[in-house]
Amino acid sequence: MEEKAITAEQMRHYDSYTINTIGIPSLVLMERAALAVRDEILHAFPLNLKHVVVVAGSGNNGGDGLDIARLLHIAGVRVTILNVGNLAHASDEHQVQEKICQYYQIPETTDRSVLKKATLIVDAMFGIGIDRPVTGSYADAITAINDTDAVVVAVDMPSGINTDTGEVMGVAVKATATVTFAFNKVGLTTASGSEHAGRVVIANDMGTYAVDD
Repeated sequence: MEEKAITAEQMRHYDSYTINTIGIPSLVLMERAALAVRDEILHAFPLNLKHVVVVAGSGNNGGDGLDIARLLHIAGVRVTILNVGNLAHASDEHQVQEKICQYYQIPETTDRSVLKKATLIVDAMFGIGIDRPVTGSYADAITAINDTDAVVVAVDMPSGINTDTGEVMGVAVKATATVTFAFNKVGLTTASGSEHAGRVVIANDMGTYAVDD
């Protein structure tokens, strides 16, 4: 199926239009995104669910990750959340999802050693937003993810891959599969982006499908 690829700015425009003009709340969009990733994980990787670790940044991509963690937990999967970055600067949507995860008593940690015990890792650190080299705890988390033998599912974009160019911003997650939302992204169509994304699945209002279907 041929599908157009868009830039980060175009995706932000579509999101803004959906939220502000159509009137669909951002948390509803987040839930849709999380449901798509949950479904991909449950259907594509049923043998890798012994211990899922969701690596969550402090922005809305991390909020997606927390939402995914809750949905997997409800489905009976053992889930641990690895928080990366400064949670004091968490987005409003992220804070809502964090409160829900606390209600469900989903284990959370900042200790990267939990990745060594993961059978599947959800990469929910940056999404489409990164435009500068990855440093600090985020770079350390990406390196630790890439050092595991776990299946890795990236949320929207592999963290560290530039959405518009596919460039590796210093270091980037090497995913088994990437679930990207609404449209394919230009960066996922480049050699480097494709190499890091693994199998690309596009989740839109018509369902999910791989770009090479």
